[in-house]
Amino acid sequence: MLNVSTQELAAPSPVDVDQAEAALVEHYPRLVRIAYLVLPPGLGRNRRVLTAHAVVQRSLPRRRGAGEDGGMPGQRRPEDAVDPGYAYVRARVLRRALEAGRPLRRKAWPRRAQLPPLLPQVWGLRLFPRAGGAEELALDQRLSGLSGEGRAACVLRGLERQGDAEARRVLAAAGVADPGAALAEADTVDAAHALLESPEFDPCSLQARPTDLMRRRQHGRAALVALAAAVVCGALLGMPGDGWGPDGAAAPAYARNPVAEAALDPGNLRRVAPAAWERSARTDFSVWPARGGLTGDAGLLRRALAVWARPGPAVQVSATPGTPPGPPMGPPQLLFAGEVDQARVVLFHDGLRAVRYAEPTDGTEGAALDFARTDGADPASSGALVVGRTHANVRYLTAPWVRKVSARDLLVPSGSARPVGRDAHGVTDPLLSPVAPSRCRAWDAMEVSDGATTRTLTDLGELTPVRLTAGAPSEPADLAAAGPEARAEWARTACLLPMARAKGVRSVNSWRFAEQRLPDAAGAAAWLCTRADTWRGTGGTVLAQFQAPSAKAGAVVAKAEDSPACGAREPRVLAGALWQAPGGHWYMLAAGSDRVVSVAASGGAKGGVEDGRLLAVPVPGKPGEQVELTGRLEDGSAITALR
Repeated sequence: MLNVSTQELAAPSPVDVDQAEAALVEHYPRLVRIAYLVLPPGLGRNRRVLTAHAVVQRSLPRRRGAGEDGGMPGQRRPEDAVDPGYAYVRARVLRRALEAGRPLRRKAWPRRAQLPPLLPQVWGLRLFPRAGGAEELALDQRLSGLSGEGRAACVLRGLERQGDAEARRVLAAAGVADPGAALAEADTVDAAHALLESPEFDPCSLQARPTDLMRRRQHGRAALVALAAAVVCGALLGMPGDGWGPDGAAAPAYARNPVAEAALDPGNLRRVAPAAWERSARTDFSVWPARGGLTGDAGLLRRALAVWARPGPAVQVSATPGTPPGPPMGPPQLLFAGEVDQARVVLFHDGLRAVRYAEPTDGTEGAALDFARTDGADPASSGALVVGRTHANVRYLTAPWVRKVSARDLLVPSGSARPVGRDAHGVTDPLLSPVAPSRCRAWDAMEVSDGATTRTLTDLGELTPVRLTAGAPSEPADLAAAGPEARAEWARTACLLPMARAKGVRSVNSWRFAEQRLPDAAGAAAWLCTRADTWRGTGGTVLAQFQAPSAKAGAVVAKAEDSPACGAREPRVLAGALWQAPGGHWYMLAAGSDRVVSVAASGGAKGGVEDGRLLAVPVPGKPGEQVELTGRLEDGSAITALR
């Protein structure tokens, strides 16, 4: 349980490894630029570029639940202007960039960041950013005269546009011993935002030149001799016995496997007729037709299938939890192939997963492959897929039965929906993605209508949008049809949705299970249980909220992972919170769902009600001791409060 008051009801925003990884992938160019600017120019531009990439790629924690730098942050600070995942990864990047810039000492064991990076490695080329103008060169010279801590302070001020108070906190989190001195040192350099954003300091937009060609030729001859010797030794070792390896009856590699070759042949892709969904007994992804302007581009489709089966090391691969990222079991269904926001995009469906392949329109470098689980999809959960995503915008490919698309700001419950345009293939105009870094001043959700039912969907950073509902777990209603009270409750719940990011969530339901009159005539408060269910069935998240009448956002008083509470299987819940009345008195409040018939409190506050599900017990003095809440259900069984 959480101490809350009418003056401040803050909601925690947990950060896990998946959310940190999502922030790293989404903001990778900016994080590499930060590392490049903080690293000392004396490394040389080639090693500085590679070290910057290595620093960012090693910035994730090694295990779930905690990081190396004091643990992963448990909640967003009020002054944070970015999402907690990005803030956490940025702090680790700064720490490692500062470590990489420190000189090696004889008696001290070197840190990993101080050694040349193992990955990434580039052979035969020297890489460096594009040259800037005189102003960028002068700024680089001035930055080289600062310490690493001073350069980090300049980056936070100029590139991240942070004030001194926030920059001081971030520097301290990155391990800077004296943030004040670093800020004072940064005062001597005028690092304008426009200059720090220039190509001179962009280690992701590079130029290449060859290394020493004569020396490389000598090394190449030696490598050929070693390779020939290894081949001869391997042949001698492999000839006796039952063959080359222990695979026995295993099928040959993909290149020689007829079944695998058939799955990777664009000519074998399943293409559904445009009107098949009108006659089909099912209404899900299996009846989506093939759409897009590049459905006849055999080269693009062949590349997409090949990368799906054997993604190379340069491909950015992501998969929602519980989604196998392996190759297709047979020829998949083609949903879309076309150009979206300067990228060529292909969407597939194989009955279990939706798969998105994207490559730049000017080449195949920087290709991405995304997997999302979609088994058991129904009309409510198969209305759209994410087809394109930029830093702050998202585009959807809508289902063929969708007749109307609109957008609505969840934080403005009385606002009207805005129409959203679509092209001839069903791709929407860009919508503001709520997962982009922000202070949660707006949360755009998409409403799709088939003419009879309107469903509310929102983006949580994955391939499949999340359906939003309201009501009892036994029969939740789509938010678009739930009424003004449900929209008002969601307006104070929407900013809690990042807790379900990168978890493979299918739907989120918000259920008002109780309403309670507050002591001291302070009005009425609502008790809500918000449940996020996943496509895989396990790993759901449950939040108990206390929404005071004057609060702009609900306060999370309890959270449970992988719990059946507030779901169709267990539609019951008991929750409590310490609440301070406007007059200064403290109370232990508790509420249960309609199946709870009695509630009792013990520990720091004692009291109970034998015939009811609402409790308000005065707390003597200032709250300190833990309060335990228990209840009894209609069948006589006990229930404990959600924690």
